[in-house]
Amino acid sequence: MNMKKVLHTLKPDILMVFVQIAFSAVNVVFKLAINDGMSMRIASAYRFAFASAFTVPVALIFDRKKRPKITWRVLILAFLCGLFGGSLFINLYLEALELTSATFMSAMVNLNPAITFILAISFGFEKLNLKVAEGRAKVIGTIIGISGAMVMTFFRGIEINIWSSKINLMHPHQNQNGHVALHHADFRSKLLGISCAIGSSCFFSSWFIIQAKMNAEYPSPRSSTALMTTMAAIQATAFTLCVERDWNQWKLGFNIRLLTVVYSGIVVSGIAVVIIAWCIKKRGPLFASVFNPLQILLVDIAAYLTLDEKLYLGSVLGAVMIVCGLYMVLWGNAQELKKKSRLVALGNTTRGESENVEVVSPALRSQ
Repeated sequence: MNMKKVLHTLKPDILMVFVQIAFSAVNVVFKLAINDGMSMRIASAYRFAFASAFTVPVALIFDRKKRPKITWRVLILAFLCGLFGGSLFINLYLEALELTSATFMSAMVNLNPAITFILAISFGFEKLNLKVAEGRAKVIGTIIGISGAMVMTFFRGIEINIWSSKINLMHPHQNQNGHVALHHADFRSKLLGISCAIGSSCFFSSWFIIQAKMNAEYPSPRSSTALMTTMAAIQATAFTLCVERDWNQWKLGFNIRLLTVVYSGIVVSGIAVVIIAWCIKKRGPLFASVFNPLQILLVDIAAYLTLDEKLYLGSVLGAVMIVCGLYMVLWGNAQELKKKSRLVALGNTTRGESENVEVVSPALRSQ
């Protein structure tokens, strides 16, 4: 197998790694926006407005000759995608981020593979086959990955200093240590934040399943993403107008607030969602979700280098567990894809032999 074929095979894997890098960076900029006092509801509305402004022209340009017909069923699925993977998920996620901490939220994201795996089995996208090695690898790998995320969150150990020159982008008068913020929040705020975090994980995992349905009904990642972000923009804006009374919060200048909504809208809710939709179409909903454990590792590194957060032994041990679990799940997916490819090739060969028999038989009968 030459290098070109290897890169083509690894293309979904490479793209999903870039998606997790983009998601990790958006956690940093949102934390800076929260530190600046920006309303996260308004940030959510602006995010999807920018995402829609970016994805709609892209879909109109690149899909103008091959865009499937938009039906009522497609519009309903787009509305659900915008709700579960967009406005509802983001509003709950950002609310939880305000009430808890970035470290805690990064850990909660790693519930997505387990939730998606359960939902995928329920909807028939995946099969729980513990009799074969790849089936056991996917289950064990998911458990190890989530366990690693929990170790990173709840076990500290000794502090590790790996880089002496760090840039603190947070306001110096505010304490932004995630663990301290989490422990000093009152019980009701913590409970609400944890509830919002669990809800956001459930809704985002549900979006993977709905997106798979959307791909089957409307097989155009760019156009489906444009429909989704437009629906999410309408939903998020309508919700924010109902609950946000301070009109000064809507003002954007050349500051961290503008950077946050533009980056999160165009890169994360625009480009990254197109990539995720494409990867789901190629590899299925579970494949897209198993990369989420990488996010907590990347967020910890980014927070350590730019937000002056501490790095502990628990973070390193958890990261090793996450990488091991991710490798096991990817190996299981790769083995299943190989088996499916062999079955398809065998089926094509069998059909070809049948056609040859049907062509030859009349000649034999005429002799």
